[in-house]
Amino acid sequence: MAEDRNPTTAAAPGEASAETLEAAVFRRLLAHLDEHTDVQNIDLMNLAGFCRNCLSKWYVAAAEEQGVPVDYEAAREIVYGMPYSEWKEKHQREATPEQLAAMQARQP
Repeated sequence: MAEDRNPTTAAAPGEASAETLEAAVFRRLLAHLDEHTDVQNIDLMNLAGFCRNCLSKWYVAAAEEQGVPVDYEAAREIVYGMPYSEWKEKHQREATPEQLAAMQARQP
């Protein structure tokens, strides 16, 4: 389970900390999503149970836990690499009936 992981495990001297590595992985994930704008949020939700908007919400929650004020739209801009409205205009397509059916099937 993810809750069982210890993200603060100290690395050996001269090695990157777990936090540094995790930050690098997060940046790589965002870069990967930027490279694959054809993958729609509904696709991510249907396959993995999270999407770019979820990442934005998690970013806001993590900032709040650290006492850093970040609003949702600012977090979205970090995750999307541009204002959400611009990303939506450039990359978001209308969901297909198949995508909507798959999303509905995931609902409890």
